[in-house]
Amino acid sequence: MVESRSQGEPLVNVSIGTAAVLGLAEVWMAAAPTTAYLMLGGRCLMNCTFCAQARESQASALNLSRVTWPEYPLELVVQRLSEAAARGDVRRACLQVTVTRTSFERSMAVLRAVKAASGVPFDVAILPHDLEQVGQLVEAGADHIGFGLDAACERVFRQVKGGDWTRSLSLIEETARAFPRRAALHLIVGLGETEREMVERIQWAHDLGIVVGLFAFTPLRGTHLYGHPPPSLASYRRIQAARWLIVHDQARVEEMDFDGEDHLACLQGTLPPGGDPFETSGCPDCNRPFYNEQPGGPLYNYPRPLTVGEADQALQEMEIKTKC
Repeated sequence: MVESRSQGEPLVNVSIGTAAVLGLAEVWMAAAPTTAYLMLGGRCLMNCTFCAQARESQASALNLSRVTWPEYPLELVVQRLSEAAARGDVRRACLQVTVTRTSFERSMAVLRAVKAASGVPFDVAILPHDLEQVGQLVEAGADHIGFGLDAACERVFRQVKGGDWTRSLSLIEETARAFPRRAALHLIVGLGETEREMVERIQWAHDLGIVVGLFAFTPLRGTHLYGHPPPSLASYRRIQAARWLIVHDQARVEEMDFDGEDHLACLQGTLPPGGDPFETSGCPDCNRPFYNEQPGGPLYNYPRPLTVGEADQALQEMEIKTKC
């Protein structure tokens, strides 16, 4: 969290993997992040039932998903980030922002500090108040504005997030039209939506030119949904495959078949043999190592290219036909 110590020193949360890449912590990593993940944390005014930062969450305020986010001086982080980008160890930065009364102003301050020191592309995952705030972020150098819609449909949105579904969609659409290719959408698989609802939301986003990042629901101790199970690997693999086909214009949701329970029954399109659909999806160079999973697996999102054996296994895990 960016805040003031007694000396007036601003701080920012850094994911523990990013801290290791920046030389701020010593941590063994099975895969290093290629994006530097920063956070303006603290208890959020929102109360998303799956989130460690939610208003009523009992989880640590230094957690987000499975990841720990220790605090470091902002000036030091900006310096190390610039050096890591120059070495090629970091190819993008992403700022995660919880909703507080001063979150927008603090986000602008971090964005400007990073852009003043480095040319690294910088994304901001935030809940803007309106299109004017989106414009200010873009003008200050934000490469993408990440919208945590999370839920694929209004029914699930009301259950796990609350708020105004129509207003949320409207601002995302306005951003996509006013700032082409600058909007990014985060969707969480396994919150109670059907596979049809998730694939339809992916198609909606792609048609608007929005980057789509998929996450698997992760039950976190201290959150309201701790007892809710993660999605099955088969279901998540099917959604990953459908997303890849849609964003590469190889198929549309209207061409895919669903069974009586709205599970994907057949994909229409050809998947690549190398396993690309099962790597982490989202903005370029965003690999989010082990954000949703234990290093020992199963890996919902691979943070690196798959081996031949892993790619074959992922295709089998879908439990689906690829030709309708």
